Amino acid sequence: MIMKEKFKILFPIDGDMLNFKDGNIIDGCLITKIKIYSLQECRIIVNGETANFIDGVYIANVILKKYRNTIEVVDELSGQKDTITVYYLKNYTDKYRLSLDDNIWFLKDIASNADKYKSIFDNQYLGFLRKVNREFGTKIHINIYYQDNGFNLSYMPDKYKNEWKENSNWLRLSFHALQDKPDKPYIHAGYVEIKRDCELVIDQIRRFAGEELIGPVTTLHWGEATVEGCRALRDAGYKCQVGDFNVDNELPPVSYYLDVDKRRHINSRFIWKDNIENIIFFRSSIIIDCHRLDEITDFLDKIYEDPVKSGFIDLLIHEQYFYPAYFNYQADYRQKIMTSVKWAVSKGYKPAFLSDCIFK
Repeated sequence: MIMKEKFKILFPIDGDMLNFKDGNIIDGCLITKIKIYSLQECRIIVNGETANFIDGVYIANVILKKYRNTIEVVDELSGQKDTITVYYLKNYTDKYRLSLDDNIWFLKDIASNADKYKSIFDNQYLGFLRKVNREFGTKIHINIYYQDNGFNLSYMPDKYKNEWKENSNWLRLSFHALQDKPDKPYIHAGYVEIKRDCELVIDQIRRFAGEELIGPVTTLHWGEATVEGCRALRDAGYKCQVGDFNVDNELPPVSYYLDVDKRRHINSRFIWKDNIENIIFFRSSIIIDCHRLDEITDFLDKIYEDPVKSGFIDLLIHEQYFYPAYFNYQADYRQKIMTSVKWAVSKGYKPAFLSDCIFK
Protein backbone atom coordinates (compact mmCIF):
# COMPACT_ATOMS: atom_id res chain seq x y z
CA MET A 1 0.00 0.00 0.00
CA ILE A 2 1.44 3.40 -1.04
CA MET A 3 1.43 5.94 1.75
CA LYS A 4 0.42 9.48 0.78
CA GLU A 5 2.90 12.13 1.79
CA LYS A 6 1.64 14.14 4.74
CA PHE A 7 4.25 16.89 4.73
CA LYS A 8 6.27 18.91 2.25
CA ILE A 9 9.53 20.75 2.90
CA LEU A 10 9.08 24.35 1.81
CA PHE A 11 12.55 25.69 2.61
CA PRO A 12 15.29 24.89 2.05
CA ILE A 13 14.73 22.41 -0.75
CA ASP A 14 17.16 19.74 -1.88
CA GLY A 15 20.10 21.40 -3.62
CA ASP A 16 19.72 24.84 -2.08
CA MET A 17 22.98 26.74 -1.61
CA LEU A 18 22.70 28.97 1.45
CA ASN A 19 24.79 31.84 2.75
CA PHE A 20 24.93 33.94 5.90
CA LYS A 21 21.95 36.02 4.74
CA ASP A 22 19.79 32.90 5.19
CA GLY A 23 20.22 32.90 8.96
CA ASN A 24 22.75 33.63 11.68
CA ILE A 25 26.39 32.67 12.02
CA ILE A 26 27.43 31.15 15.36
CA ASP A 27 30.92 29.70 15.84
CA GLY A 28 31.40 29.50 12.09
CA CYS A 29 28.15 27.58 11.53
CA LEU A 30 25.04 28.81 9.72
CA ILE A 31 21.87 28.55 11.78
CA THR A 32 18.88 28.61 9.45
CA LYS A 33 15.22 27.66 9.75
CA ILE A 34 13.62 24.78 7.92
CA LYS A 35 9.94 25.22 7.09
CA ILE A 36 7.59 22.28 6.55
CA TYR A 37 3.95 22.32 5.48
CA SER A 38 1.28 19.71 6.18
CA LEU A 39 -2.49 19.64 5.86
CA GLN A 40 -2.67 17.06 8.63
CA GLU A 41 -1.38 16.85 12.15
CA CYS A 42 2.22 15.72 12.34
CA ARG A 43 4.94 15.27 14.90
CA ILE A 44 7.92 16.54 12.91
CA ILE A 45 11.50 15.73 13.93
CA VAL A 46 14.34 17.50 12.12
CA ASN A 47 17.82 16.05 12.61
CA GLY A 48 16.65 14.67 15.94
CA GLU A 49 15.01 17.90 17.18
CA THR A 50 11.24 18.47 17.44
CA ALA A 51 9.85 21.15 15.12
CA ASN A 52 7.42 23.77 16.41
CA PHE A 53 4.08 24.46 14.72
CA ILE A 54 3.97 28.22 14.09
CA ASP A 55 1.54 30.13 11.84
CA GLY A 56 0.52 27.05 9.88
CA VAL A 57 3.98 25.57 9.28
CA TYR A 58 6.42 23.42 11.20
CA ILE A 59 9.66 25.24 11.92
CA ALA A 60 12.97 24.05 13.35
CA ASN A 61 16.48 25.43 13.53
CA VAL A 62 19.06 23.61 11.44
CA ILE A 63 22.80 23.90 11.98
CA LEU A 64 24.90 23.84 8.81
CA LYS A 65 28.50 23.14 9.79
CA LYS A 66 30.10 22.09 6.53
CA TYR A 67 29.95 22.87 2.83
CA ARG A 68 27.66 19.85 2.25
CA ASN A 69 24.94 19.18 4.84
CA THR A 70 22.23 16.54 5.21
CA ILE A 71 18.84 17.35 6.74
CA GLU A 72 16.53 14.52 7.76
CA VAL A 73 12.85 15.19 8.38
CA VAL A 74 10.64 12.52 9.97
CA ASP A 75 6.95 12.54 10.90
CA GLU A 76 6.65 10.26 13.93
CA LEU A 77 2.89 9.85 13.41
CA SER A 78 2.94 8.58 9.83
CA GLY A 79 6.51 7.39 9.56
CA GLN A 80 7.12 9.54 6.49
CA LYS A 81 10.77 10.46 6.06
CA ASP A 82 12.46 12.92 3.72
CA THR A 83 16.18 13.66 3.44
CA ILE A 84 17.67 16.61 1.59
CA THR A 85 21.19 17.84 0.94
CA VAL A 86 21.95 21.56 1.10
CA TYR A 87 25.12 23.62 0.99
CA TYR A 88 26.61 26.37 3.11
CA LEU A 89 28.58 28.85 1.00
CA LYS A 90 30.94 30.66 3.34
CA ASN A 91 32.66 32.76 0.65
CA TYR A 92 29.73 33.55 -1.62
CA THR A 93 28.44 36.91 -0.48
CA ASP A 94 29.68 40.39 -1.35
CA LYS A 95 31.58 39.17 -4.42
CA TYR A 96 31.25 40.05 -8.11
CA ARG A 97 32.68 39.24 -11.53
CA LEU A 98 32.38 40.51 -15.10
CA SER A 99 31.41 37.85 -17.64
CA LEU A 100 31.27 38.18 -21.42
CA ASP A 101 29.36 35.99 -23.89
CA ASP A 102 29.55 35.37 -27.67
CA ASN A 103 33.30 35.94 -27.91
CA ILE A 104 35.41 35.14 -30.98
CA TRP A 105 36.19 38.38 -32.81
CA PHE A 106 38.90 39.56 -30.41
CA LEU A 107 40.69 36.23 -30.85
CA LYS A 108 40.39 36.48 -34.63
CA ASP A 109 41.97 39.93 -34.45
CA ILE A 110 44.88 38.70 -32.32
CA ALA A 111 45.51 35.81 -34.72
CA SER A 112 45.30 38.10 -37.76
CA ASN A 113 47.80 40.52 -36.24
CA ALA A 114 50.16 38.01 -34.66
CA ASP A 115 53.06 39.38 -36.71
CA LYS A 116 52.33 42.89 -35.42
CA TYR A 117 50.94 42.54 -31.87
CA LYS A 118 53.61 42.20 -29.22
CA SER A 119 50.92 41.51 -26.63
CA ILE A 120 47.40 40.09 -26.57
CA PHE A 121 46.43 43.39 -25.00
CA ASP A 122 47.29 45.23 -28.20
CA ASN A 123 43.82 44.07 -29.17
CA GLN A 124 41.51 46.95 -28.20
CA TYR A 125 38.80 44.77 -26.66
CA LEU A 126 41.13 42.76 -24.45
CA GLY A 127 43.15 45.88 -23.74
CA PHE A 128 40.03 47.57 -22.40
CA LEU A 129 39.24 44.57 -20.20
CA ARG A 130 42.74 44.72 -18.78
CA LYS A 131 42.14 48.38 -17.99
CA VAL A 132 39.03 47.40 -16.02
CA ASN A 133 41.05 44.84 -14.10
CA ARG A 134 43.91 47.22 -13.39
CA GLU A 135 41.58 49.92 -12.10
CA PHE A 136 39.26 47.74 -10.00
CA GLY A 137 40.89 44.31 -9.71
CA THR A 138 37.87 42.83 -11.52
CA LYS A 139 37.91 39.11 -12.28
CA ILE A 140 36.83 38.59 -15.88
CA HIS A 141 35.34 35.46 -17.46
CA ILE A 142 35.13 35.17 -21.26
CA ASN A 143 32.93 32.52 -22.92
CA ILE A 144 34.19 31.78 -26.43
CA TYR A 145 33.13 30.18 -29.71
CA TYR A 146 35.27 27.76 -31.68
CA GLN A 147 34.79 29.34 -35.10
CA ASP A 148 33.42 32.27 -37.10
CA ASN A 149 33.43 32.96 -40.87
CA GLY A 150 36.56 31.06 -41.92
CA PHE A 151 38.40 31.49 -38.62
CA ASN A 152 38.67 28.91 -35.88
CA LEU A 153 40.68 28.62 -32.69
CA SER A 154 43.27 26.35 -34.29
CA TYR A 155 44.56 29.52 -36.02
CA MET A 156 45.33 31.14 -32.66
CA PRO A 157 49.11 31.35 -32.21
CA ASP A 158 50.64 29.97 -29.03
CA LYS A 159 53.31 32.70 -28.99
CA TYR A 160 51.33 34.57 -26.31
CA LYS A 161 50.82 31.54 -24.06
CA ASN A 162 53.05 32.82 -21.27
CA GLU A 163 51.22 36.14 -21.27
CA TRP A 164 47.85 34.40 -20.97
CA LYS A 165 49.20 32.41 -18.03
CA GLU A 166 50.63 35.50 -16.37
CA ASN A 167 47.14 37.01 -16.35
CA SER A 168 45.27 33.90 -15.22
CA ASN A 169 44.88 35.43 -11.75
CA TRP A 170 42.09 37.62 -13.18
CA LEU A 171 41.16 36.09 -16.55
CA ARG A 172 39.26 32.93 -17.55
CA LEU A 173 38.29 31.43 -20.91
CA SER A 174 35.56 28.82 -21.37
CA PHE A 175 33.42 27.04 -23.95
CA HIS A 176 30.31 28.86 -25.19
CA ALA A 177 29.38 27.10 -28.46
CA LEU A 178 30.78 25.92 -31.76
CA GLN A 179 29.67 29.18 -33.42
CA ASP A 180 27.14 31.99 -33.17
CA LYS A 181 24.47 30.60 -35.53
CA PRO A 182 22.03 28.99 -35.44
CA ASP A 183 20.31 30.35 -32.35
CA LYS A 184 19.67 27.83 -29.56
CA PRO A 185 22.17 25.42 -31.15
CA TYR A 186 21.99 22.80 -28.41
CA ILE A 187 18.33 22.85 -27.46
CA HIS A 188 17.88 19.29 -28.79
CA ALA A 189 21.54 18.19 -28.87
CA GLY A 190 22.67 14.96 -27.30
CA TYR A 191 25.69 14.16 -25.19
CA VAL A 192 28.06 13.40 -28.06
CA GLU A 193 27.51 16.67 -29.96
CA ILE A 194 28.03 18.97 -27.00
CA LYS A 195 30.99 16.97 -25.68
CA ARG A 196 32.62 17.16 -29.14
CA ASP A 197 32.17 20.93 -29.48
CA CYS A 198 33.18 21.55 -25.90
CA GLU A 199 36.39 19.58 -26.25
CA LEU A 200 37.25 21.44 -29.46
CA VAL A 201 37.27 24.71 -27.52
CA ILE A 202 38.90 23.41 -24.33
CA ASP A 203 41.72 21.72 -26.23
CA GLN A 204 42.50 24.95 -28.06
CA ILE A 205 42.36 27.07 -24.89
CA ARG A 206 44.80 24.63 -23.31
CA ARG A 207 47.08 24.88 -26.36
CA PHE A 208 47.24 28.64 -26.92
CA ALA A 209 46.54 29.97 -23.41
CA GLY A 210 47.21 27.21 -20.89
CA GLU A 211 45.41 25.06 -18.36
CA GLU A 212 45.46 27.98 -15.93
CA LEU A 213 42.78 29.79 -17.96
CA ILE A 214 40.31 26.89 -17.69
CA GLY A 215 37.83 26.56 -14.81
CA PRO A 216 34.63 24.70 -13.82
CA VAL A 217 32.14 27.43 -14.84
CA THR A 218 30.66 28.30 -18.22
CA THR A 219 27.63 29.81 -19.93
CA LEU A 220 26.22 27.80 -22.84
CA HIS A 221 25.15 29.86 -25.87
CA TRP A 222 21.41 30.55 -25.46
CA GLY A 223 21.46 28.42 -22.28
CA GLU A 224 19.17 25.73 -23.69
CA ALA A 225 20.14 22.06 -23.50
CA THR A 226 18.91 18.57 -22.77
CA VAL A 227 19.87 16.74 -19.61
CA GLU A 228 22.31 14.71 -21.71
CA GLY A 229 23.83 17.91 -23.07
CA CYS A 230 24.34 19.34 -19.60
CA ARG A 231 25.93 16.05 -18.53
CA ALA A 232 28.39 16.48 -21.38
CA LEU A 233 29.30 19.94 -20.11
CA ARG A 234 29.63 18.57 -16.58
CA ASP A 235 31.86 15.71 -17.72
CA ALA A 236 34.03 18.19 -19.62
CA GLY A 237 34.58 19.95 -16.29
CA TYR A 238 31.79 22.54 -16.25
CA LYS A 239 29.99 21.71 -13.03
CA CYS A 240 28.46 25.20 -12.86
CA GLN A 241 26.31 26.33 -15.77
CA VAL A 242 25.14 29.94 -15.94
CA GLY A 243 21.91 31.21 -17.51
CA ASP A 244 18.91 33.51 -17.12
CA PHE A 245 16.21 31.02 -16.02
CA ASN A 246 13.44 33.26 -17.28
CA VAL A 247 9.90 32.35 -16.30
CA ASP A 248 6.53 34.10 -16.15
CA ASN A 249 7.59 36.53 -18.87
CA GLU A 250 8.01 36.67 -22.65
CA LEU A 251 11.79 36.27 -22.62
CA PRO A 252 13.59 33.15 -23.88
CA PRO A 253 13.96 30.66 -20.99
CA VAL A 254 17.77 30.31 -21.14
CA SER A 255 17.29 27.61 -18.51
CA TYR A 256 18.98 24.45 -19.80
CA TYR A 257 16.64 21.50 -19.01
CA LEU A 258 15.00 22.90 -15.89
CA ASP A 259 11.21 22.95 -15.56
CA VAL A 260 9.08 25.93 -14.58
CA ASP A 261 9.13 25.21 -10.84
CA LYS A 262 12.92 24.95 -10.74
CA ARG A 263 13.26 28.12 -12.82
CA ARG A 264 11.01 29.97 -10.39
CA HIS A 265 13.08 28.70 -7.50
CA ILE A 266 16.36 29.80 -9.08
CA ASN A 267 14.83 33.20 -9.80
CA SER A 268 14.12 33.56 -6.09
CA ARG A 269 17.71 32.72 -5.06
CA PHE A 270 19.91 32.97 -8.21
CA ILE A 271 21.65 29.67 -7.39
CA TRP A 272 20.66 26.02 -6.98
CA LYS A 273 22.29 22.61 -7.37
CA ASP A 274 20.74 19.61 -9.07
CA ASN A 275 22.05 16.95 -6.68
CA ILE A 276 21.02 14.14 -9.00
CA GLU A 277 23.10 15.48 -11.91
CA ASN A 278 25.81 17.13 -9.78
CA ILE A 279 25.39 20.44 -11.62
CA ILE A 280 25.14 23.91 -10.08
CA PHE A 281 22.93 26.40 -11.91
CA PHE A 282 23.59 30.10 -11.41
CA ARG A 283 21.67 33.13 -12.65
CA SER A 284 23.37 36.27 -13.97
CA SER A 285 22.37 39.47 -12.18
CA ILE A 286 22.16 41.70 -15.25
CA ILE A 287 22.62 41.56 -19.02
CA ILE A 288 24.28 44.93 -19.37
CA ASP A 289 23.76 45.39 -23.11
CA CYS A 290 19.99 45.01 -22.66
CA HIS A 291 19.82 48.21 -20.63
CA ARG A 292 20.38 51.85 -21.43
CA LEU A 293 23.34 53.40 -19.65
CA ASP A 294 21.05 55.47 -17.42
CA GLU A 295 19.06 52.37 -16.39
CA ILE A 296 21.93 50.22 -15.11
CA THR A 297 22.33 51.64 -11.62
CA ASP A 298 18.60 51.52 -10.85
CA PHE A 299 18.34 47.96 -12.12
CA LEU A 300 21.26 46.81 -9.98
CA ASP A 301 19.89 48.70 -6.98
CA LYS A 302 16.73 46.58 -7.18
CA ILE A 303 18.82 43.39 -7.13
CA TYR A 304 20.77 44.77 -4.19
CA GLU A 305 17.59 45.26 -2.19
CA ASP A 306 17.04 41.49 -2.12
CA PRO A 307 19.47 40.00 0.44
CA VAL A 308 19.41 36.54 -1.15
CA LYS A 309 19.66 37.49 -4.83
CA SER A 310 22.41 40.00 -4.17
CA GLY A 311 24.94 37.64 -2.60
CA PHE A 312 27.13 37.28 -5.71
CA ILE A 313 26.76 39.77 -8.55
CA ASP A 314 27.41 38.59 -12.10
CA LEU A 315 27.71 41.44 -14.58
CA LEU A 316 27.12 39.98 -18.05
CA ILE A 317 27.64 41.60 -21.45
CA HIS A 318 28.15 40.35 -25.04
CA GLU A 319 31.24 40.98 -27.16
CA GLN A 320 29.67 42.08 -30.44
CA TYR A 321 28.26 45.37 -29.16
CA PHE A 322 31.84 46.61 -28.66
CA TYR A 323 32.52 46.97 -32.41
CA PRO A 324 31.48 49.99 -34.54
CA ALA A 325 31.09 47.71 -37.57
CA TYR A 326 28.42 45.64 -35.82
CA PHE A 327 24.89 46.57 -36.93
CA ASN A 328 23.77 46.94 -33.31
CA TYR A 329 26.91 48.68 -32.02
CA GLN A 330 26.61 50.36 -28.64
CA ALA A 331 28.84 53.43 -28.56
CA ASP A 332 28.63 53.53 -24.76
CA TYR A 333 29.78 49.91 -24.35
CA ARG A 334 32.85 50.85 -22.30
CA GLN A 335 30.81 53.24 -20.16
CA LYS A 336 28.22 50.55 -19.47
CA ILE A 337 30.87 48.17 -18.17
CA MET A 338 32.55 50.86 -16.12
CA THR A 339 29.22 51.97 -14.65
CA SER A 340 28.34 48.40 -13.67
CA VAL A 341 31.73 47.65 -12.12
CA LYS A 342 31.82 50.98 -10.28
CA TRP A 343 28.38 50.20 -8.86
CA ALA A 344 29.62 46.85 -7.51
CA VAL A 345 32.70 48.45 -5.99
CA SER A 346 30.64 51.25 -4.42
CA LYS A 347 28.43 48.65 -2.71
CA GLY A 348 31.44 46.92 -1.18
CA TYR A 349 31.61 43.92 -3.53
CA LYS A 350 35.04 42.33 -3.97
CA PRO A 351 36.24 40.75 -7.24
CA ALA A 352 36.13 36.95 -7.34
CA PHE A 353 35.82 34.07 -9.74
CA LEU A 354 32.47 32.36 -9.27
CA SER A 355 34.26 29.01 -8.95
CA ASP A 356 36.09 30.23 -5.85
CA CYS A 357 32.79 30.96 -4.11
CA ILE A 358 30.50 27.99 -4.83
CA PHE A 359 32.62 24.85 -4.63
CA LYS A 360 33.90 25.16 -1.08
